[in-house]
Amino acid sequence: QVQLVESGGGLVQAGGSLRLSCAASGRTVSSYVMGWFRQAPGKEREFVAHIWSAAFTVYGDSVRGRFTISRDNAKNTVYLQMNSLKPEDTAVYYCAAARRPSTRSAAFDSWGQGTQVTVSS
Repeated sequence: QVQLVESGGGLVQAGGSLRLSCAASGRTVSSYVMGWFRQAPGKEREFVAHIWSAAFTVYGDSVRGRFTISRDNAKNTVYLQMNSLKPEDTAVYYCAAARRPSTRSAAFDSWGQGTQVTVSS
């Protein structure tokens, strides 16, 4: 199983940018589908993006065109570049790993502890 640690969260004004990082250990990220999910207070966990194989990516409707997922296999790290942030992007963001591509959180069996992103209006 792969261990995941997120970083890069924080407080940003609407319209700003943040880059989240997910450092993996135990296994290489190239072996997995790597995904980002988020969960706001009182809401269900929401799919944000995932990346698999060479560079196939899928994005959730609410972030498509604003967020970009990428990975650096040499650093065993996955990134989420978030631009044009909105207050509704405020949530705890989680990195996760799965064996097959999916937008469902149940398909991901390794999770990080999460990092808080707060976007002020």
